[in-house]
Amino acid sequence: MTTRDSYASATDTTEGRVYSVTGGDWDSLVTEIGQTKEERVVVNMGPQHPSTHGVLRLVLELEGETITEARAGIGYLHTGIEKNTEYRTWTQGVTFVTRMDYLAPIFNETAYCLGVEKLLGITNDIPERASEIRVLMMELNRISSHMVALGTGALELGALSPMIFAFREREKVLDVFEMVSGLRMNMAYVRPGGVAQDLPKGAVAKIRETVNELRHNFKDNEKLLVGNTIWMLRTKGIGYLDLAGCTTLGITGPVLRSAGMPWDLRKTDPYCGYENYEFDVVTTDTCDVYGRFLIRMQELEQSLRIIEQACDKLDKSEGQPVMVADKKIAWPSQLSVGSDGMGNSLEHIREIMGTSMESLIHHFKLVTEGFRVPAGQVYAAVESPRGETGVHLVSDGGTRPYRVHFREPSFNNLQATSAMAEGGMIADVIGAVASIDPVMGGVDR
Repeated sequence: MTTRDSYASATDTTEGRVYSVTGGDWDSLVTEIGQTKEERVVVNMGPQHPSTHGVLRLVLELEGETITEARAGIGYLHTGIEKNTEYRTWTQGVTFVTRMDYLAPIFNETAYCLGVEKLLGITNDIPERASEIRVLMMELNRISSHMVALGTGALELGALSPMIFAFREREKVLDVFEMVSGLRMNMAYVRPGGVAQDLPKGAVAKIRETVNELRHNFKDNEKLLVGNTIWMLRTKGIGYLDLAGCTTLGITGPVLRSAGMPWDLRKTDPYCGYENYEFDVVTTDTCDVYGRFLIRMQELEQSLRIIEQACDKLDKSEGQPVMVADKKIAWPSQLSVGSDGMGNSLEHIREIMGTSMESLIHHFKLVTEGFRVPAGQVYAAVESPRGETGVHLVSDGGTRPYRVHFREPSFNNLQATSAMAEGGMIADVIGAVASIDPVMGGVDR
């Protein structure tokens, strides 16, 4: 590198002459650049861009408007969630992992709890009703996540109405989450051994009503975009990644299924009783942005099918427990909110304190210290909206995890950015990244 003035318009480097555009006469600068043998422009897209649901930096090397090299820069949203879980009890870990991929909190929670239950050896002891509620909440969450992917992806390509329609439907799902758990996002509702509390009265009827509304309203986006000439020109043949590329890079989810491979953990490695539900794994063979859009649109209907079946099962299991029977593991699942909307109801406090001194002490120790988990390590995975969300848990026999590490699909899938973008136009990077649907909270955990 030379020691010339860094504010000069051009600097000679070991890689050739680099031009710094800081103002001035653009025409004369273009003339000067045009005299060189090679024209190479490096552009930073980011480190913030809406289609990534977070903070991503793309370093693009351009030749005209064609991308010759694309690199993804991550780490701008780092939270240290995995490390933080080492300083909390096994149950408290749920409140951290739910905040990783914040568009799919239920999937993070379920993967983590399945891992803890596997370490405890209680996988087969989880009440059926708890598994049914988990499936119900996960499929609702899949819909809310796909609504963000479809809405923001369309918005980034210039379509405003699909964004409005998508978020209109997402609100209905978040209302259900609030009714069931008290929170719209980051619920920490799934707990080791079951779920935090049973469904409230009238919840199943409300969910059935919501399903009917969603099925009717999903057609709005379908009518707007499927076959739309402008939409097709912006998505067909864009962000191409075939099956060989997907398997080489370890890509899962809609991106893999858009290459024709029907890989879905709900079918290939069932959990939470998914083997008892009827649904189809949606695939296309287009390998492009349009195919991924179609897959997400069609997966909405499959999720509605599963939700309806879960509602039928929940009607039959009403009154059954939603937490494992072992009181040395079971976080109190009969908690109820007081009349002021805060804390526990007086009835529940009276029950705990009036039963016996021993039960009160046990309740206190369970909440403050947590339960012990046998030493060992496990891997558990679920099919999230973006692909395989897996968790590797290591226990040293204590009340806190020794190590928690997630196989986060957004992190793996982002590797496809270069393969999808290089050789294409700069305008097509947006569609390609949006079709990956990365959530940076999961990437930078």
